[in-house]
Amino acid sequence: MLRSVILAASRSSQVERLVATAPFTRDVVRRFVAGAGTDDALRATRALVADGQAVTLDYLGEDTTNPEQANATRDEYLTLLRLLSAAGLTPAAEVSVKLSALGQLFDEQLAYDNARAICAAADAAGTTVTLDMEDHTTTDSTLDVLAKLRKDYPSTGAVLQAYLRRTESDCRELSGAGSRVRLCKGAYKEPESVAYQSAREVDKSYVRCMNVLMSGDGYPMLATHDPRLIAIGEDRARWFDRGADRFEFQMLYGIRPEEQQRLVGEGYTVRTYVPYGDQWYGYLMRRLAERPANLMFFGRALVSKK
Repeated sequence: MLRSVILAASRSSQVERLVATAPFTRDVVRRFVAGAGTDDALRATRALVADGQAVTLDYLGEDTTNPEQANATRDEYLTLLRLLSAAGLTPAAEVSVKLSALGQLFDEQLAYDNARAICAAADAAGTTVTLDMEDHTTTDSTLDVLAKLRKDYPSTGAVLQAYLRRTESDCRELSGAGSRVRLCKGAYKEPESVAYQSAREVDKSYVRCMNVLMSGDGYPMLATHDPRLIAIGEDRARWFDRGADRFEFQMLYGIRPEEQQRLVGEGYTVRTYVPYGDQWYGYLMRRLAERPANLMFFGRALVSKK
């Protein structure tokens, strides 16, 4: 029920205005979003890399409705990658890209062309791209684009969402050698016909999918803040004899930084997902909806660093 309320709020312009003007909002946004501009993204990346972490950067904004917006998003990523390379922040820093921000919803060919341009820029900068996953209606399209991009840019990463019933099968398809796959829980409101609805079912699916990826020949990227799932991930790495260079943990910017550093200290690769840009509202609301317990994580993060 709480998840449904949060997702409904994420689509409400009235609630967005209320949140945007609330006195505490600036502190919340500053803690969980690097900032509005490219300079902010670079600043956050430098600090994280200096602490021994890897980074994936997301330029916020998927409500793209015309080619001009899509091309502007592409150009922002091209600039970002050029600056990351010039600053010596690659390959530790890569980028995460939503195809909807590149035109997917109205012109899939345009989205592919823009994504390909970003992959080419990432390759030139000595780093990689991960294609973010969105609601289930775009899953097949996103995987089709992924397959085409991997023909020339095989390191292009995929994202699979454990709450979708299809994902265990998708994990098998994408667990081959060299395949980078981020496994997350999922953050969109989906019907029961395609997605598990209870937290228990989603967690069980996450573990099943994790086992598929960790037993395969690819490179699993375990995106979770859940202490139980992190512990299971550590256990599965030992069980499948995966060294620290053969998988990684991923967490969101501003959440559980001490846990991120603990994992780094244990020798694991930890990649922090760093969003930036002025379209922060939808991002924050989806993170809360993805796991309502994130309300607790966000609240704690504002007053502590655990």
